[in-house]
Amino acid sequence: MGLGGRRGMVVKASSSPDSAEPSAQIAPLRMESPIGQFLSQILISHPHLVPAAVEQQLEQLQTDRDTDEKKEEPSASGTDLVLYRRIAEVKASERKRALEEILYALVVQKFMDANISLVPAITSSADPSGRVDTWPSQEDKLEQIHSAEAHEMIQNHLALILGNRSGESTSVAQISKLRVGQVYAASVMYGYFLRRVDQRFQLERTMKVLPSASDGDKSSIEQTVGDDTRPSGLGDSYQAASSHPEVSSWSGGISPGGFGSGIKPSRLRTYVMSFDGETLQRYASIRSKEAVGIIEKHTEALFGRPEIAITPQGTVDSSNDELIKISFGGLKRLVLEAVTFGSFLWDVESFVDSRYHFVMN
Repeated sequence: MGLGGRRGMVVKASSSPDSAEPSAQIAPLRMESPIGQFLSQILISHPHLVPAAVEQQLEQLQTDRDTDEKKEEPSASGTDLVLYRRIAEVKASERKRALEEILYALVVQKFMDANISLVPAITSSADPSGRVDTWPSQEDKLEQIHSAEAHEMIQNHLALILGNRSGESTSVAQISKLRVGQVYAASVMYGYFLRRVDQRFQLERTMKVLPSASDGDKSSIEQTVGDDTRPSGLGDSYQAASSHPEVSSWSGGISPGGFGSGIKPSRLRTYVMSFDGETLQRYASIRSKEAVGIIEKHTEALFGRPEIAITPQGTVDSSNDELIKISFGGLKRLVLEAVTFGSFLWDVESFVDSRYHFVMN
């Protein structure tokens, strides 16, 4: 498959039987659109060419979108108009799906650049102990990706989830698979939020326009944070951002030691505390439907579709939910990967939007 770019570059990927084998899968989610399958082949054979291939695909998507926007609706009503609008909806849906898989391919490529393998789909374990976390930890690699300030926040996030068991990497617990999936998705969103505020923090620090408390000495930070170590310790502004992934209910039931155990003040956390409610709400929200879609699909590919039902009383019945055995080290690995996935998702969403505008204000 050959595609021309505006700089005369051509990226080619040859189809081979091996590329379709499960052993060649490098991420839990299988991409299904023609663009996604094309990028999957490049990820396996020549991952360094993915950004160039993506740029070519985005140019074509932009051309297609421009062409569709210039078309005029039929003046006549009735069947022709209904058919025209239906075709437009299908094309828009196909572009959305292609964008989701472009984002996913770029995120996977960033993991490959960092020499980090994504956790495979979590299924019934073949391990004699029943543990599902047979993957390598790679904690050092995952932690090195983030700035020192973001790393402090990630450690606080881990403390919220693991409580006083964060140091017991080999201890095994039997946990709801649905709950672990919720924690993973929440941690992806937290990583997205964290990269977003950290970029602003680093920029303002470079420009020397940080609020004094955000870049002050330890005493001023402790005075600002105070003794409030609850997940809602950022005050009313934090509570206003109901979508913020550090809300304790999102990961309820995971921490044996209770939430907030081990939370420490940090410059970035203090900086976030200076946001008003509206700003925090904006930064805690995922900007595009495509990014939301890929978080949902990646999490479902990793943990499977949960079997839940709504009771006549309107509550969630998760009695059929599968329980899995996982070590606290394995859970930490999942959370670190999820936070990093969210950070990468922010980066690639910004990259793609600069070439093909799809993020709504």
